Amino acid sequence: MKYWRIKMFPNSKKNDTKKEIKSNGSNIDKNLKLMSISAIVLIVLFLYTVTKSDNVIHGTSYYVGVGFLFVLLILTFALQKYKDRIRGLIPKNKFSSELEIAHETAQNNDSTTIKQKEESSHISATTSNLTFKDVAGISEIKEELEEVVDFLNNPKKYQKYGVSLPRGVLLVGPPGVGKTLIAKAVAGEAEVPFFYQSGASFVHIYVGMGAKRVRELFSVAKLNAPSIIFIDEIDAVGKARGIGNNDEREATLNELLTQMDGFDSSSGVMVVAATNKIEVLDEALLRAGRFDRRVFLTLPTKHDRVEILKLYLKGKSINLDIEKLANETSGFSSSALSTLVNEALLCMIKREGTSLLEDDLEFAKQKIQFGKKQITLLSEEQKDILATYQAGKAFISKTKVNLFDNAISTEDLIYPSKTQLKDLIKKYLAGSVALEIIKNESYVVFEDELKEAYKIAHKMVDEYKMSQSVENLIQTIKDELKTEIISNLVELKKIQEILLKDEVVF
Repeated sequence: MKYWRIKMFPNSKKNDTKKEIKSNGSNIDKNLKLMSISAIVLIVLFLYTVTKSDNVIHGTSYYVGVGFLFVLLILTFALQKYKDRIRGLIPKNKFSSELEIAHETAQNNDSTTIKQKEESSHISATTSNLTFKDVAGISEIKEELEEVVDFLNNPKKYQKYGVSLPRGVLLVGPPGVGKTLIAKAVAGEAEVPFFYQSGASFVHIYVGMGAKRVRELFSVAKLNAPSIIFIDEIDAVGKARGIGNNDEREATLNELLTQMDGFDSSSGVMVVAATNKIEVLDEALLRAGRFDRRVFLTLPTKHDRVEILKLYLKGKSINLDIEKLANETSGFSSSALSTLVNEALLCMIKREGTSLLEDDLEFAKQKIQFGKKQITLLSEEQKDILATYQAGKAFISKTKVNLFDNAISTEDLIYPSKTQLKDLIKKYLAGSVALEIIKNESYVVFEDELKEAYKIAHKMVDEYKMSQSVENLIQTIKDELKTEIISNLVELKKIQEILLKDEVVF
């Protein structure tokens, strides 16, 4: 019962315990004062009796009584002087011990609660010193984000015409392509406060803590407007509801959706998020009015890698061919290139050199390739296979294709026709068919594209009843692709050469 009272009413109980302990300790002081007053009164009565009595008092009992009064007086003053030491020697009863323990427990609980509140509300802005000049190889991305920067710098320019920019910008791309760096560059260009939060920081085991953190984040950002909120790895909290049955995560996601609806474009707060798994995000996040602008980032092309390497090697003494190095690092992300340069510089320092040589970079490449399995250095033969695959895809889709891009540019088909669905399957199968024709061999390059082609074919057969058999449908489409590619083989090989040289074709 005592424990329940302490937990349910910690403030009131703490006050009660303080009063009880204080009164328990002051009882000794009161007793000592009473003893002192009593002794003084007795001495005064004794002196009055001696001075006023005419009889001579005889007997030992008289002197014993006088001596007892003086001893009592001396003892009283001694107790008063050493009361603190005496109080420490007096054993505490069970009730006072429990009160003191309860008092200490209440203090500890209060300090823990205060500490948790301070930690949970510790959301502060940072000022980014990065600008677009500090980020290389993103010329097309810069053009898309310059509107965001201009809006944050000159909001009245757009507001007077009733123009509202997107509330949310979603950066989509593989790990290491510089999504966080780009968001910081936007904040640096706009010279506004930058609030960084990872999606995982919103996921708590305590009910309601994630939603509370979201509210605090948006509240602080609005107070510091114009500002940018950057949520890294938003898929940690923004997965489609109903997957995994995590009520706390869904409550946090609901709060995020509510907050993004709760401010308009004139609030001066821009939400930027990053993910490499856009397919798992909840549809409500991607609808118009939230993250309705999407910026897709891919691995850097050869031209991009040249610019990135120039930026990383700026101000350093080098004796190497940057163009050659860029050609040899196909498939490297911007973060991988940064690691490569750093490892090469460490190698230079170990050999006590003053200039960066090709041998240093070759040693660093081998170290990264075998030390980090996610980074693969493509041989000339492998690049040729990949370029042939992507050339077939570019020829059929008639869209821009990056050498390392495994995505297909598609449009939302509201009322899909049989022809539209077959054309979509063609785009997914074009690369594989091109390899079969040119290399006279079947290859598996991007497995997901094959799966997507068969997924659409199954829907056409099982749900839409547009064909009798999946195998027959796929084979028919492949035959049509072979006929088209063979009749345009010269053009396809030109596209392949462009991809091998520039790693991108428009």
